[in-house]
Parts: sequence; structure tokens; C-alpha cells
Amino acid sequence: MSGWPHELPGPATVTALAALVVGALGAAVGGLIRFRAGDLVPVEAATAHAGQQVTRRVPPVVLEVVTGLLFALAVVCAGVSAALPAYLWFLAAAVALTVVDVQHQLLPRRIVWPALAGGGLLLLVAAAATSSWDALLRAALASALLLALHLLLALISPRGVGMGDVRLASVTGLYLGWVSWQAVAIGAVGAFVLQAVLAVPLLLAHRADRHAQLPFGPAMLAAAALTVGISSLVTR
Repeated sequence: MSGWPHELPGPATVTALAALVVGALGAAVGGLIRFRAGDLVPVEAATAHAGQQVTRRVPPVVLEVVTGLLFALAVVCAGVSAALPAYLWFLAAAVALTVVDVQHQLLPRRIVWPALAGGGLLLLVAAAATSSWDALLRAALASALLLALHLLLALISPRGVGMGDVRLASVTGLYLGWVSWQAVAIGAVGAFVLQAVLAVPLLLAHRADRHAQLPFGPAMLAAAALTVGISSLVTR
């Protein structure tokens, strides 16, 4: 039967197919986030914004495309690995949190706590599947460490770091710690660097002044995602 292939698909082909499938899943998740975006905002915040129009609306299809690309990139960076579901869970939460934080300058507990609990559970499964108990312990310690450090910063400078950022630090610390302590340091410092880089164009364009409170959550999430993604590519 010469018409049948003699070799199974190689790792690159499997990764590409997985990226396509997972990317399609990401697009669906992005659509769900768009559909439920209003429900992600706490009731008190929705009441406060009742008479205001949200000016930072996400253009049509952007959430679907961005989430789909992020999911596909997660497969490219991490491969079809035991930790992949945890990374996808983080990316879905990151997209939702970014949308809400940019529009309302809020990081709702109803997203942050499930992101932390679900991530911890999925990384526990990954640790059990690969016997990576040292990585799981490091992730837990890093989560607690970044939460404590950001709480200290919030007490020192409440205008610079809010309590939502403190809670979010436990999530980013969890995923950075799963990779390495070096990733924890790079991701934590990188968030402040990225925030400064993002603030410069706004200041130059007079879209914000030196006293404006810019949402810090997107920078924290982007720095963590970039650090984990690059680290996964380097170590593969």
C-alpha cells in the first residue's frame, strides 16, 4: 500500500497542528471574553461608571485575533507539554484583566483569584505528570514573595501600586517561579521597565501627565508572559 505515508508526522508538524487547534480555541475564548466583559466588572465599579461612556473600547474581532495568536504562540514556545494548559489559563486571564484594567483601572478579584487557583491546580497536575515538584515549590514561594514585595510597595507608594496589583503579583509570581528564580527577577523588574516605556509615548502625546495613574496590570502581565515565553523557547 504505497499510498500510505511511511513516517509519522515529526515534532514540528505536531506542534504546528497543535498551534492551529489551540489558536482556534483561543479565538473562541477571546469571543467569550468580549461577550462577558461587562460581567467581569464588579457591581460597585459598574455603578460608578453608569453615567460614563467607556472610551477605550476594544475594536471588533481584535480580542479574538489577539487571544488566538497568544494561544498559538504558547504552543510554539512551550510545545505540547504538561504545563501548556496552565499557560493557556494564564493567557485567558491576562487578556480579560488587561481589558478591564485599561477600561476601568481595576483588577477584579473575580478574575485574579480564579487565575491563581486554577493556575496552581494546573501546575500541580503538570508537576505530578513530570515529577517537577521543585518547580512547583519554587512557584509557590515566588507567588508569596512577589505578593509580599508588592504589598510593601503599595504601603510605601499607594498611588504607584494598588491592591489589585498586589493580588495580581501572586499570579505572575506563580508562573515566573515555575520557570526559575531568574525569571522571577526579570519578570518583576521588567514590569516596571515596561510600564515606564509605555508611559513615555502617552506623556509625549499629552495623553497623560506626570500625575496620572496609569494601569499597571497590563505591564505586569505582559512582562510575565514575555519572560515565560522567551525562557520556554531558550530551554526547549
